[in-house]
Amino acid sequence: MIENQSTNNISDLEPQLVNRGCRLDSSYNSGDKVLCCGRCKLSQFDWLKDYENQEVKSPLCLAEVRFKNDRKDYFTYPEDLDLEVGEFVAVETAIGHDIGIVTLLGEIVKRQLKRKKSRIPFSEMKKIYRRARVNDVEKWLSAIKLEDSTLARTRTIIDHFGLEMKLNDVEYQGDKTKAIFYYTAEGRVDFRELIKKLAEEFHIRIEMRQIGVRQEAAKLGGLGSCGRELCCASWICDFQSVTTNVARVQQLSPNPQKLAGQCGKLKCCLNFEYEAYVDALKDFSDPNIVLHFESGDAVHQKNDVFKGIMWYSYTNDKGNIMAIPVDKVKEIIAMNKKGQKPKNLEDFALIREAHTNTNEGYGEADLKKMSD
Repeated sequence: MIENQSTNNISDLEPQLVNRGCRLDSSYNSGDKVLCCGRCKLSQFDWLKDYENQEVKSPLCLAEVRFKNDRKDYFTYPEDLDLEVGEFVAVETAIGHDIGIVTLLGEIVKRQLKRKKSRIPFSEMKKIYRRARVNDVEKWLSAIKLEDSTLARTRTIIDHFGLEMKLNDVEYQGDKTKAIFYYTAEGRVDFRELIKKLAEEFHIRIEMRQIGVRQEAAKLGGLGSCGRELCCASWICDFQSVTTNVARVQQLSPNPQKLAGQCGKLKCCLNFEYEAYVDALKDFSDPNIVLHFESGDAVHQKNDVFKGIMWYSYTNDKGNIMAIPVDKVKEIIAMNKKGQKPKNLEDFALIREAHTNTNEGYGEADLKKMSD
């Protein structure tokens, strides 16, 4: 139980905690068992909270614990500890202990482990030692205050050594004995001298952890072009590959400025509607089939999945395209297979318009640079 913590001190430290991906409620009263925490990335909702399981409860107690930003881990704890969501706990680490916030408890944690395909046996999972004591929280908060200055100083040292790497974030362990330095780099980086310098400078154990550009965006957060918080910072925890074929199937203009996210890669949201497009396009005719008319041949230009129409133009007049319903296209193809040629394309057209180039000078090669 966290006791005798002054309201003023917590209120003063709130900005640092907000930047770290969590916060304390300034209306804290001495002796409260649970402190309020919020504004976290990848927050969870326990949809099994009010579900009464008739099965015999397992003696194994599991908890999901959140640390800085998007980092979470899973721990076991004794049943007599009787934890609640939102409590600060001291957890086991390879060396020393860390301080985190309980985010999920009970059966939902097993489902989380299954969803994330965790293969660690329950018997080998790290443990929650206890609820965080006053001195644990004080040391943790003092470590948090060092993160920004450590990040700035380390970037200066990296520039001095001329290393081809970008330092993204620094996370101190709760007992103030170790720090994780997150970085991105195009290739391998020899940072042996850097580690020696950092250990000498900050008098802590150093762990260098390389992350990808998508993980970097998730860790730092931000707003997307849609005006909402980045999906990777709010709910995506496993990144799926996004290829150029996803944009091509949805007939999006190959413009990197429009299709790239803040990470510089193709936006994860391009995958959201991809399966729906693939399913809808099964009813469309093969776009590679050339339609034959007495007035000339017509080639496919684009599809309108929502209206169920395909756009065609004459091979000798690609500037004028015409919208043909999918069933009419199939009818024309069937006639061509029988050796019959309709008089002209205009007889089947619903709409005619002048075709304009929307690619703005970009092509497939530009998208491949951003794909996974």
